[in-house]
Amino acid sequence: MTRELTEITVIGGDKTGLIANVTTLLFERGINVEDLDQAVREGIFRMTLHADTAEMTCSRDELRSALSDLGDDLGVDVQVRFPSDRETREIAVLVTKESHCLEALFEAWANDDLGAEISVVIGNHDTLEPLASHYDVPFHDIGDQKGTANEQRLLDLLEQYDVDLIVLARYMRILGPNVVFRYEDRIINIHPSLLPAFPGAAAYRQAKEEGVRIAGVTAHYVTTDLDQGPVIAQRAFDVPDDATIDEIKERGQPLEADALLEAVRLHLNNDVSVHRGRTSLRESADPERYQLGLTREAQASNPDRPVDGIIDALGERDALAPEPSED
Repeated sequence: MTRELTEITVIGGDKTGLIANVTTLLFERGINVEDLDQAVREGIFRMTLHADTAEMTCSRDELRSALSDLGDDLGVDVQVRFPSDRETREIAVLVTKESHCLEALFEAWANDDLGAEISVVIGNHDTLEPLASHYDVPFHDIGDQKGTANEQRLLDLLEQYDVDLIVLARYMRILGPNVVFRYEDRIINIHPSLLPAFPGAAAYRQAKEEGVRIAGVTAHYVTTDLDQGPVIAQRAFDVPDDATIDEIKERGQPLEADALLEAVRLHLNNDVSVHRGRTSLRESADPERYQLGLTREAQASNPDRPVDGIIDALGERDALAPEPSED
């Protein structure tokens, strides 16, 4: 029997009986709940469940309508994502002023090497509007004069463009739970450090001040905890003694674009899964397609010995050695 797992997300105020109301509605329509997760942050309730709709006793439109009506009654927003809603997935890229990651995404998209459509670029400044215009992609500036983003405007745009994946291409604003909860495991960020080291702002400056020999970048899923989401891909580079912060940034930016692009491809190819706060390659994924961390050349250059265990080995050798003769 074929399973068809549909994702249902409920967002709103924390109220008693929300879970029971939703699961009862599904049960009445022959829909089995496979897994369910819930959280509350800053007074906002989020529930995400996956349900098997292969043998449901209603149509997709009827289920959407019933859940929408229930959401209206309870004062919450209910989103339904069927696994085969459409063949082409839509990406929204969020930016501030740095262009390198957006440029890499556009180049891959233009070469039909992305696997999805970049349907909109959204910024908290208008600095990168010319780059979006060059690729004939709509650009929306949701920031005020100080760059503070209008989050409700962001949510409206994400709904308007029916976005499947949000890519933070050096977007220098923290997304609130009202956005993160709606797009859980569908927001990818690039951070300029080897997380969990140097989270937050000015990561390259932190690396310089701490005197690290190796720095790096991390592409990760976004959660409501800043820079603590599941890691997808990382890249590393040497930091010379006399390197300035600008020189460290010049070394890191190409790797930021590379790691972010790989993370987006992993997600779009459905080659990565998230479980208990960490990612892993699915069994169906081809590991030769991805770098994930160090290059194969770097891995090969690392020594593979010595490692702990010599004491046990010596003990086993002594145990097997013949006892000395008394003659």
